[in-house]
Amino acid sequence: MLLNQITPISLFVVKVPGIDTIGMFTRCSGLELNVDVLQYAEGGNNEFVHQLPGQLRYPNLVLTRGLTNEDAVFRWFSATRTRAELKEVIVTFQTHKQVPIRVFTFANAFPVRWTGPASEAGSATVALETLEIAHGGVQGC
Repeated sequence: MLLNQITPISLFVVKVPGIDTIGMFTRCSGLELNVDVLQYAEGGNNEFVHQLPGQLRYPNLVLTRGLTNEDAVFRWFSATRTRAELKEVIVTFQTHKQVPIRVFTFANAFPVRWTGPASEAGSATVALETLEIAHGGVQGC
C-alpha cells in the first residue's frame, strides 16, 4: 500500500489460538511501546547527562465494541483464573469489506478486565462491551 493512500479501518478482529475468535471490535487502544530512560551523570563531567535506554513497557490493550463472543471471553477468563494461561492474541485491522490491512500479535497475553454493556430499555444508544488485555510485547509495529 502506498503511503498517500488512506484506507479507513472498520473492524479489529481479535483471535486467541486455542480459544476462539473473541470478537470484532470497533475501537482499539493501547498500541504503544514505551522505553524508560536511564540518566547517568558522569563524575567530573558536569556539561551533560548520559541518557540510556532502559526497560521496554507495554500498556494494556483495550478493545471496545457492541458485542463479543461472550462464551470465548469467559472461557479465557476462567482458564486464566485457575492457572496462568498466557496466550498469543492476534488483532487484525480490516476494512469495511473485511480486507486485512495490518496484523498485530501480542505475546503472553491474558484478560484483566471485561466491562459489560450498560444500556437502558427504549434507549437508542448502543450497548458497548470493553475487553482489556495485559501482554508481554507486540509484533507487527
